[in-house]
Amino acid sequence: MRALLVLVVVTAVWGVTFVQVKDALVLYPLFAFLAVRFAIASCTLAPVGARRLRTLGRGGFAAAAFAGALLGGGYALQTAGLERTSVSSTGFITGMYVVLTPLLALVLFRVRAGRAAWIGVLLAAAGLGLLTGVHAGAAAGDLFVLGGAAVYSLQIVLMERFAPRYDAVAFTLVEMLAAFAGLVAVAAGAGQISMPRGWTVWGALLVTGVFASALAFLAQTWAQRRASATQTALAFSLEPVWAAFFGFTLAGDRLGGVAWTGCLVIMSGIVIAEPAAANALQWLVRRPRAA
Repeated sequence: MRALLVLVVVTAVWGVTFVQVKDALVLYPLFAFLAVRFAIASCTLAPVGARRLRTLGRGGFAAAAFAGALLGGGYALQTAGLERTSVSSTGFITGMYVVLTPLLALVLFRVRAGRAAWIGVLLAAAGLGLLTGVHAGAAAGDLFVLGGAAVYSLQIVLMERFAPRYDAVAFTLVEMLAAFAGLVAVAAGAGQISMPRGWTVWGALLVTGVFASALAFLAQTWAQRRASATQTALAFSLEPVWAAFFGFTLAGDRLGGVAWTGCLVIMSGIVIAEPAAANALQWLVRRPRAA
């Protein structure tokens, strides 16, 4: 129960940061923001995690670095989409990683996707069709967010395999460092290296760097070692609900009837596909390791 509660709190933190990040990106470049965010996350974990790095071994370092690269790529796509669409749309489309999890498990590990998974995919796709393009320029943003959701789904699948094997703090530190390294390289190439200014930007960086990145992903790694696959999938399915709540109350999102219908259809697909996602994650935990 504690692990489930931790995961619910994590999704709530992720939900509220959609609003902060959207406001900050008006004032500060995308890749620079993400690079500083993961630099702060790395510094937050370093005092404790640095002493535990040797426990990872070569395999643990490689796994954490790969998970971090996926994380950085997923955030780049999601945040680029958030610049172009609403907070509520971003939250609901991001939540489709629950729907995509059993499909990725099918493609990568030959885990059978049952009828519920396919029904969930069809509903989520129909909801996305209703939601996409409601605002001018939103269609491109929604597609970016969808790409980010696919990357997050892969990261969750891999975390379900890696989390039980390695020290949570050391693994998360390497994950944050790998994300930072990739993003700072992209930011430098794009000419976006500059010093953040103003409380709107710094407030978003501190909240996302410390709470939504370092502590949240540390909590995710810790909780996925203790929560059942069903609890994990259920908790993650709450993120779009939190995003919609904070988008409505803090960002003034008013999507209209068609868009909210699309959100509800996506959420229905997520709820229906959730048992299939849980089964896929559970299978990955039980799957024998390669020699």
